[in-house]
Amino acid sequence: MLRTSTTPHDAFFRGRIAHSMKRIVEVLPVLALTSILISSGRLLAQQGQINTGINQGQQNIRLAAADFKPVGADPQTLVLKAVFDATLLNDLNNAGIFDMVSKSMSPQAMPGSPQEINLAQWAAAPASATAVAFGALSVSSGRLVVYGWLDSTAGTGASAQLLGKQYNEAANQQEARAVAHEFADAIILQMGGIPGIAQTKIYFVSKRTGSKEIWAMDYDGENQHPVTHLGNISMAPRISPDNSRVAFESVGSSGWAVRMYSLDLGRLVRFAAGTGGSLNMNPAWSSDGNQIAFSSARSGPSEIWVASSSGGDLHKITALPGPNVQPCWNPKTNSQIAFVSGRTGEPQIYVMNADGSLPQRMTDGGYAVSPSWSPNGLLLTFAWNRKYGPGAPGGNDIYIFEIATKRWLQLTHGEGDNDYPSWAPDGRHIVFQRKSGKRTDIWSMLADGTHQQQLTHTGNDSEPDWSWK
Repeated sequence: MLRTSTTPHDAFFRGRIAHSMKRIVEVLPVLALTSILISSGRLLAQQGQINTGINQGQQNIRLAAADFKPVGADPQTLVLKAVFDATLLNDLNNAGIFDMVSKSMSPQAMPGSPQEINLAQWAAAPASATAVAFGALSVSSGRLVVYGWLDSTAGTGASAQLLGKQYNEAANQQEARAVAHEFADAIILQMGGIPGIAQTKIYFVSKRTGSKEIWAMDYDGENQHPVTHLGNISMAPRISPDNSRVAFESVGSSGWAVRMYSLDLGRLVRFAAGTGGSLNMNPAWSSDGNQIAFSSARSGPSEIWVASSSGGDLHKITALPGPNVQPCWNPKTNSQIAFVSGRTGEPQIYVMNADGSLPQRMTDGGYAVSPSWSPNGLLLTFAWNRKYGPGAPGGNDIYIFEIATKRWLQLTHGEGDNDYPSWAPDGRHIVFQRKSGKRTDIWSMLADGTHQQQLTHTGNDSEPDWSWK
């Protein structure tokens, strides 16, 4: 079965190995075969237990989220309360650290303040909650006011309070969701000691408006909207660490270029290094926001280049036979870059120093593409067809790879063609694309492969990138 071409890199491969290709993702034809030795020999990935931080056998915290108490007679109160309650419960459930108490097992009371809550009632079966989130919500003079608390059921009085928050925002559904997201993240940080992702965004590619444009949505799939309106083909979005700009690849009269869109200005801004040659693609930000790596064929076969975030100080960092594409910085140190290379045949995942030295092959065969580095700098996630070839079983699935041990863990198992994984900033969630039949949609999951959720349901949506914060 032939791979379906999606980028300019595909055309080069098609003529060489069309009989065995299932799907090409941004890799140029192999011009030479080079054996890479690492230390005393080639690194061979092995399946084994990997510390993802969420699969260590800890018991989830039993948490209840009471419906907030409506206060006042404004007709918007009940509408915005319903939005807030649903969003808060969904955010806490998505965190992956809580065993959420079902509403059917919760007490019917809606405590609006610490003086109104009966903690013993929430601690007792069937709720059996360790902690409970509760509060009051009102609308007055166009303002949404929310008081939220988190109490431990093991405490009494003031000693039970773990968290107290107050919010005052414009009274509309968007702000009701935003307040719920903010309160959920505060609870997740308080109870789990990890940053929440409820206020993060996911950027992706969609053709819903007739051409491939860059889109954005909330982390849970809500508020989907276009970012660019260029009317051509825009792909591979990468949001800057400060959430102010999106770098992406786009085709124009001079070929494929890396372009820059300012979210603050609502328009394209100059990135001079993104042009030159016919193939400039795969932008990737360093975590300090000072540099962008990308692939370019400006000097021959596609190589990895690095420039400042403004497009200056352009220099090539790969020199061995390629092609070399899809760079990704180690966000913890910025001292390493993962990338895809076809130097030994089919595309494989490599890691090198940020100056291009000491390239090391990570994957041991098959067809491996689309690396994304975990926030702690210890893991890679990527798409891998381990049994790639004519007539071979299996397909593209999402894996994570522990660099120190060279062990891997398979997260998806043939539920469609899976690609373009991207880590959430909490290091516990991954977003990816899944093609099933003729449709491609965006999905998310925990980093052990559980809790898979479909986020998009309209058109064909692909190539997600999770914001840094």
